[in-house]
Amino acid sequence: MVEGARRKVPFRRRREGRTDYRRRLRLLRSGVPRAVVRKSLNQMQVQIVVYEESGDRVAASAVSRELRELGWTAGTGNLPAAYLTGLLAGRRAAAKGVRKAVLDLGPQNPAPGGRLFAAASGLAAAGIELPHGEDVFPPEDRVQGKHLGEAIAKQFADVKAKVEAA
Repeated sequence: MVEGARRKVPFRRRREGRTDYRRRLRLLRSGVPRAVVRKSLNQMQVQIVVYEESGDRVAASAVSRELRELGWTAGTGNLPAAYLTGLLAGRRAAAKGVRKAVLDLGPQNPAPGGRLFAAASGLAAAGIELPHGEDVFPPEDRVQGKHLGEAIAKQFADVKAKVEAA
C-alpha cells in the first residue's frame, strides 16, 4: 500500500471515509456537546456526546427501536419515528443537564426536510438549544405522520404524549 519513504498513510477512519477530522476538530473546539444523528435503512440513532480528554462520553442516547416499548408499531425508519427518537434523546439529555448541543451529521448527505433534520427537530422540541435554520426542518404534517395515514398520525400522538410524560 505504501510506496516510497515519503508517502504518509492517512488514519484508518479517514481512509474508510468514516471521519472527517477537520470537521470533528471544529466541533470539539466549540466546547459544546455534539448531537450525533445517524440513520440506517430501518432505524435512527441519536446520541448527545460530550468530549473529554480520556475520550468521548455519551450523555444520553436513544434508538428508534425503543419506541416499540412505548407502543409504536409502525416502521422505525420513517420520518415520525426519527422525530420521536430525537425527542426521546432530547428529554433524556435535558434530564441530565444538557441544555445546548451542536448537530453532528457525520459523513451522511443531509436533505432539507429529511429524517436527519426530523431527529434534530425532535431535539429542539425537547428543549435542547440547537443552532439551525427553520427551513431545513420537515413540515409539521409530515412529522406527525399524516402522509402515512390516519392510524400512524394517531399512534404518533399517543407515543409523543408518553415520551413527554416520561
